[in-house]
Amino acid sequence: MQILVTGAAGFIGSHVVDGLLENGHRVVAVDNFSDYYNPEFKRQNVASASGNDQYTLIEADITDVLAMRQLFQAHKIQMVFHLAAQAGVRISIKKPLLCQKNNVEGTYLLFELAREFGVQDIVFASSSSVYGNQEKTPFSEDDSVDHPISPYAASKKACELIAYTYHHLYHMNMIGLRFFTVYGERGRPDMSPYLFADAILHDRPITRFGDGSMQRDFTYIDDIVSGVVACTERKLGYEIINLGNAHPVTLNEYIATFERVTGKKAIIEEKPVPLGDVRRTAADVRKAKRLLGWEPTTSLEVGLTKFVHWFKANRM
Repeated sequence: MQILVTGAAGFIGSHVVDGLLENGHRVVAVDNFSDYYNPEFKRQNVASASGNDQYTLIEADITDVLAMRQLFQAHKIQMVFHLAAQAGVRISIKKPLLCQKNNVEGTYLLFELAREFGVQDIVFASSSSVYGNQEKTPFSEDDSVDHPISPYAASKKACELIAYTYHHLYHMNMIGLRFFTVYGERGRPDMSPYLFADAILHDRPITRFGDGSMQRDFTYIDDIVSGVVACTERKLGYEIINLGNAHPVTLNEYIATFERVTGKKAIIEEKPVPLGDVRRTAADVRKAKRLLGWEPTTSLEVGLTKFVHWFKANRM
């Protein structure tokens, strides 16, 4: 199968590309190599796939109508994995229009071109941030997500609604995957695993937002990839599915795990919790198990150990 992957040079996207290639698919990869963080890191992300004759890399922006139309005209796309987005809750508060352009407009354009060129199967990235600050845990796909607390979360909810509309009107198969705090090798330098590893290994302070009681459901990248790739074998109509580790930990527990895997004590500086940050995330993954045959297998300690080994080899 020939699959288009957007955001293919990013953290999650590049791993998904590798997973698809390993499973025998042909991949057309698109990325704009934006300067949100060091574009050279993204060049490194795609290096492992670049020598594969089943892989084509196209440098383009998903909001560029002409470039994306040319892509669909030139390649017989059979399925789309839409992972491109302006990531980050905090930057979405600073630059909400950038978030809207990349996440909402880009998604509309991609879905419309898929419809025009007869592509019926789309998998797209949503986020646990859509759940907002609800009290009920774990978070289920049936929960209300009508109260996002950041433009990023609102944009991801919007993408889910756009996908449903295309499913309803054109009977396209749409699977939206709500990712829960993904970490691992090639992780973005603005995310806490990278920031914490860099600080702890160099004896610099880490920033802890709040008193450390905030909870996150950290999910290792290999588990995410196995869930995404499982979607290639499913035609589900329209479904929203959580992909999370289903074992949330407090920020203090997370820091303690970092200390164990690095063998070093963290120097902690406490700051107020930023606007837009949710208090907790916790995934109910029963639907993923039922529909995708998927469940997470990697503990936080194992995943962080692998990440720290990669960080030492590639970023120190």
